[in-house]
Amino acid sequence: MSKLPLAQWVDAFVAWLTQFEGFFYAITNFLGAIVNAFQWVFDLLPIPVFIVLIVAGTWWVIRKTKRYGLLLFELLGLLYIWNQGYWRDMTQTLTLVLTASLIAIVIGVPLGIWAAKSRPVAVVVKPLMDFMQTMPAFVYLIPAVAFFGIGMVPGVVASVIFAMPPTVRMTQLGIHQVSDELIEAADSFGATPWQKLFKVQLPLAKSTIMAGINQSMMLALSMVVIASMIGAMGLGTKVYFAVGRNDAGGGFAAGLAIVIVAIILDRVTQALNRNKV
Repeated sequence: MSKLPLAQWVDAFVAWLTQFEGFFYAITNFLGAIVNAFQWVFDLLPIPVFIVLIVAGTWWVIRKTKRYGLLLFELLGLLYIWNQGYWRDMTQTLTLVLTASLIAIVIGVPLGIWAAKSRPVAVVVKPLMDFMQTMPAFVYLIPAVAFFGIGMVPGVVASVIFAMPPTVRMTQLGIHQVSDELIEAADSFGATPWQKLFKVQLPLAKSTIMAGINQSMMLALSMVVIASMIGAMGLGTKVYFAVGRNDAGGGFAAGLAIVIVAIILDRVTQALNRNKV
């Protein structure tokens, strides 16, 4: 049995796509503008002010839960990152994660709603999400470099592809979980499809959708070390270089900073989900 030339087909398809360099150049500039805007804000704020704003914002989110241990953890964790000289790297990592998460939300939530509303779309989306979530993350780096060069932008693109499926899946699930009785009640009051979506389905699916967004953010953060292989700066670069130098101490110190960022993002998004205001 002859071998299928799948690798050659994929190479030919990628080569064909590269002729649309103007399109990919526009995407690169657009994503680069978002990345630069986040980084500009983070660089503008003095470190003590940044820490105070993060802690104050977290207090506002968790004030009803009264779980103030997170505030102490944030303060000590951010002071640790500052003390170790990783602050600039942390803000670069935060820029990559927030940019990828924002794009994943903007694309994933409408796509999940569409899949929940349309059976043919759901049939197409489900295997596509399976493919995106199970394909090894390293594979996404190859076309990302071919289309977008090296740096933060291809890292964001690879992170979006890897991190988007939970948002799409959980949005679709949340819409499906809204009871038929409530939909029938909305219909009986003469609600339009848009009114049912925005006043009934999305509010009731909020917890499920937020759980998907939380998972997408964590997956985007898990890409920071992998994205450092194609020039995405941040804490992942420190870990990647430490592996190359067999520097266990440096790798652990930078890895601990990533863990601190991950816990802060996870706890804050969970608190947002619990907060009804």
